[in-house]
Amino acid sequence: MKIDLTETTSSKINSALVQARRDIGTPAIGMVLTLVIVTDEENAYDALKSANDASHEHPSRIIVVIKRVSRSPRSRRDARLDAEVRVGTDSGTGETVVLRLHGELVDHAQSVVLPLLLPDAPVVVWWPEGAPADLAGDPLGALGQRRIADTYAAEDPIGALSARAAAYAPGDTDLSWTRITPWRSMLAAALDQQPVRVTSAVVEGEDENPSCELLAMWLADRLEVPVRRTRSRGPGLTAVRLESSDGAIVLDRADGSLATLCMPGQPDRAVALKRRDTAELLAEELRRLDPDNTYESSVKFGVERLAAQAKAAPAAAEPAAAGTADEQAADASAAASSESAPARKTAKPAAKKAVAK
Repeated sequence: MKIDLTETTSSKINSALVQARRDIGTPAIGMVLTLVIVTDEENAYDALKSANDASHEHPSRIIVVIKRVSRSPRSRRDARLDAEVRVGTDSGTGETVVLRLHGELVDHAQSVVLPLLLPDAPVVVWWPEGAPADLAGDPLGALGQRRIADTYAAEDPIGALSARAAAYAPGDTDLSWTRITPWRSMLAAALDQQPVRVTSAVVEGEDENPSCELLAMWLADRLEVPVRRTRSRGPGLTAVRLESSDGAIVLDRADGSLATLCMPGQPDRAVALKRRDTAELLAEELRRLDPDNTYESSVKFGVERLAAQAKAAPAAAEPAAAGTADEQAADASAAASSESAPARKTAKPAAKKAVAK
């Protein structure tokens, strides 16, 4: 059922929702959260479709906020609210309210959304694109316990990661981070099966892909080793190589769907690692409403620090390579004796530090 409301108010929208539920014979509310989508007219259809698909796992009231751009000074002064209410088969497994804000009302969207939130239910705010630099400081973002952005949709994805780190607040997350959950789980499981000391890592993926940068920062933060970023033609993230004293652990996905896991002393294994659509990513994020401390630690590691660390690693190796044979032999002897000391520093076990969603 669809109900169109022109020049309406929040109270009339609530009344329309109640009446629509009665008309279709489902007066009870069985929704677990409110999902607020902040988007524009161009991207509203795709965002709403993804949210409806995710609602099959998380029945919710979906509120789509579309801020209409006013073309003339007079229209910018005139505040108007148009709404579309969808209940039943037209709205997945919950309810949908599409709000179109005109004029001065664009700057006060939170006053329209607040009366429409489900009582005593969590609120999640999602920006499919055009997310503000400070998610928690945004008036609509302040309504949510969880705030979801997607740096992949930003004009400068890598620069957006730095903005996310600077303005991070508990509850912020990024769909670019959600995309690498299977990669993090697979790499953590590989190091569980073969506990070795990782000495360096290489992350390969297409240029300007924030998921590749986030995975590299996660590895650098957790393993405390230099991580180098290399470019490929994609799609997305294509390979990760962990160097160790026992050999390399390689997870390679060239076609975007099937990956190969290579580990020292073991046969190569094919693993499913397909690229997921937005509905799957959104459904994963809605499963948890608590702060993601692993994401916080990784994004705050910083892309600048990652680049500086990768440049410093080869520079530190040059003096050792230029030394005499006697010096190198002495260094090797000293290293061998220091390995037996209890205070020898080892890398953190990645499996214990990884947090699988």
